[in-house]
Amino acid sequence: MKQGKCIIFSAPSGSGKSTLINYLMGQAQEELNLHFSISATSRAPRGEEQDGVEYHFLTVEDFRQKIEEDAFIEYEEVYEGKFYGTLKSEVEKQLEKGENVVFDVDVKGGCNIKQHFGERAISIFIQPPSIEELRNRLVKRGTETLDQIEDRLERASLELSFADKYDRVIINDELEVAQQETLQVVKDFLDINTTEESPQEDCPEENCLPKEDCPQENCPREE
Repeated sequence: MKQGKCIIFSAPSGSGKSTLINYLMGQAQEELNLHFSISATSRAPRGEEQDGVEYHFLTVEDFRQKIEEDAFIEYEEVYEGKFYGTLKSEVEKQLEKGENVVFDVDVKGGCNIKQHFGERAISIFIQPPSIEELRNRLVKRGTETLDQIEDRLERASLELSFADKYDRVIINDELEVAQQETLQVVKDFLDINTTEESPQEDCPEENCLPKEDCPQENCPREE
């Protein structure tokens, strides 16, 4: 079975990363075979969350033990005693099944995953048109105070400095354009042919191959 590949997304908050990922996950799944990476966490399950579905739930002690065992591709202690990370073994299981694994991670985690998988992974950075536009989006979202927005913008400046470490940078200015660009980048990486051969009779003469390479029996250039 053909092994899967890794598709890594990072972006400052408010750049539209989640919107683009959700669009991608809804496109031709049978063809793309995309599956989210399931992170590990030391927090307790919430509501109806199930182990191995939303997260791999570990105790703080187990999480720290796995850090000692170098079991994570990347991890972060978000708050004291609250860890999140990506287990090497779980991603490898997905890849061996032929799944193309999608990661939604911060910039440091994205760089670590790319370094770990090399050419088996593509890293994509979603960038806002400008910091000012990012500010406008965060204000319009209306979910945070102005102080919280300023904190996010300060963090965004740091995150933007990582953009050149990514394989591709997609500027999310016009959503539909960014959606199509993201989809095409992923299809190219997965070697999915998206172009169909035009019927010979519809081949426009001005876009023809050189006459000696033309596949048509009666090349219009001969007329």
